[in-house]
Amino acid sequence: MVFLSKLHLRSADQGFWEVVQRVEKRSAEIAAHPFRVLLEDKSGTSARRTVLSTEHGEIQTPHFFPVGTLGVVKTLTPRELHESNVQAMLSNSYHLYLRPGLDILKQAGGLHKFMRWDRPILTDSGGFQVFSLADIRKVHPDGVRFQSHLDGSYHEFTPASVVSIQRHIGSDMMMVLDLCPPYPCSHGQADEWNRLTTKWAKMAQSAEQEQPLLYGHRQNLWAIVQGSTYHDLRRESAAALIDLNFPGYAIGGMAVGEPKSIFHELVPLTAELLPKDKPRYLMGVGFPEDLLRCVSWGIDFFDCVLPTRNGRNGCAFTWNGRVIIKAARHKEQFIPLDAGCACYTCQTYDRAYLRHLFVCDEMLGLRLISLHNIHFYQDLMRQMREHIEGGDFSSWLESVLPRVEQKDS
Repeated sequence: MVFLSKLHLRSADQGFWEVVQRVEKRSAEIAAHPFRVLLEDKSGTSARRTVLSTEHGEIQTPHFFPVGTLGVVKTLTPRELHESNVQAMLSNSYHLYLRPGLDILKQAGGLHKFMRWDRPILTDSGGFQVFSLADIRKVHPDGVRFQSHLDGSYHEFTPASVVSIQRHIGSDMMMVLDLCPPYPCSHGQADEWNRLTTKWAKMAQSAEQEQPLLYGHRQNLWAIVQGSTYHDLRRESAAALIDLNFPGYAIGGMAVGEPKSIFHELVPLTAELLPKDKPRYLMGVGFPEDLLRCVSWGIDFFDCVLPTRNGRNGCAFTWNGRVIIKAARHKEQFIPLDAGCACYTCQTYDRAYLRHLFVCDEMLGLRLISLHNIHFYQDLMRQMREHIEGGDFSSWLESVLPRVEQKDS
């Protein structure tokens, strides 16, 4: 906290006092969501145990956010997420802005009340849609113009409007509007988009200071490091955003088609650039083996659609690799997906029945596999936390990686 008295300073510069007030407010907002590093791995990796406190509860890390783009983790209820030990989830500002819209969200009292979810929510800013909806958007110096994928209408997203959208949603952690470059991408384009991302981060920070809270609980705005595959741009992006003193930092622009070798090079490099006393969030990642490696490189938070998207397509993640449930060899397998799993699916049904549901296009099948996958991902994170605490994370990592990487068990 910054404590300054006008009695002790002779400056009459109004601009100076405005800066002081912004710094004081920023410090108070960071203090409202305290982040603590509980311990660092002592077995030779950069893994760490941390905790982030919000007014909707604590998040113990490493943590994986299930993706509920439209305010729902597809096919699953908040009760099932609770039972799967989900501490916090992710939703998407762009999609919620279009449906149900800001008026409905405000009338409902925010997304927490609208969807009956009482734990923390992080919202993406819509920056990923700059990448994924490239054919129906136009980037300009002050923001992005999107054409709705629903009805063709046009919508302007600016750093300030995206903060406003997230104020209406009421998420605990908000993300700045950023530009996620495609892969491959020229150094020139990546540099230009980097500069815009930093400019927009400053604009979003100002908007956050000016726009009031709508539902009484604190919201924190996090920045996103970009730079495509270029080391110099990643360093420049991180340095510029760290100077702005955001309470949390994300690594964006990964898992967008780049080779695994580049991914394995850039994630640890970028993580090392980020402050040790702030949350580190890797966006859009990933497979179980990705999570394991990235935790060893010092990442705290993750999100990805894989558990539910793959689940709806009959792919289950287990401690012995992936199970493609529609494969003929599961037709007479009267064993659970994962013998060591405590989820409802594994405790109740066998592979033969689950295969039957998928072959018959029964909705229950995709629900049950999705439920298992969400539970598995949370259990994976729980075990990582336990082994970091136990001091044997490195040896455990070496033993479990080859198992989870198997393609069809």
